[in-house]
Amino acid sequence: MTTHEFPLSVRAVRAFADNYIWLIDAPRAPGRVLVVDPGDAAPVIAELRRHGASLAAILLTHHHPDHIGGVADLLASGPGPIPVIGPDDARIGHLTRRMADSEMLELPDLGVAFQSLHVPGHTASHIAFFGHGALFCGDTLFSAGCGRLFEGSAAQMRASLTRLSELPGATRVFAGHEYTAANLKFASQAEPDNAAADAYRMQVEALRSRDQPSLPSTLDIETRVNPFLRCEYPAVRAAAARHAGRDLPDGTAVFAALRSWKDGFRA
Repeated sequence: MTTHEFPLSVRAVRAFADNYIWLIDAPRAPGRVLVVDPGDAAPVIAELRRHGASLAAILLTHHHPDHIGGVADLLASGPGPIPVIGPDDARIGHLTRRMADSEMLELPDLGVAFQSLHVPGHTASHIAFFGHGALFCGDTLFSAGCGRLFEGSAAQMRASLTRLSELPGATRVFAGHEYTAANLKFASQAEPDNAAADAYRMQVEALRSRDQPSLPSTLDIETRVNPFLRCEYPAVRAAAARHAGRDLPDGTAVFAALRSWKDGFRA
């Protein structure tokens, strides 16, 4: 079995109101853990202590404080140097490696390998980590939704989402926030007759009623329920045009109208 083929054991650590910090058990190093987007160190440290584990590496998708705010305290909490890997962005401190688009990150002692995908839109330098049938996508792709456009254009974000949607359908999607139920309420307006979204909504409601995460999703699910990945579908195009009050000439215009609509949407 090669490093790329090792399955990943991933668990969520909750932070703030709705963030997920993802902990990855290193396949080749029992008791060693990689952490993705630690906005807060305290719950990560508590989880490591609960399992008698130690920190092996930190992966960062973008510079927002709720994704990087715990890095300094995590580095101070453990013995020895810890690699900190993320996008090439001067706003992110403590980086030991800056990932370029399509660059491979291989940590053979841990048994992990990820490809870095540059996915601008939410932020200019945002990256995602893809490998082992898993996608750690920060705030670019959410289940049934996508991130706000803080530093990028609609065209950039749509291209980023399209790129992610072209990965294998079985890919597990580990997004940065528990937004799924709210996103599905918007999806019901953007594509009212989507039976797959209706069925998914029932699954998500059942999970959330038990206080369980709705994530990970899969890309197969997202291509069937996420309106931001379905801008070419007639029902989505028609709903976006109705809300915008004008004809929308192409998929990017549809995406821009959907994103603007979602920004002000209240269920």
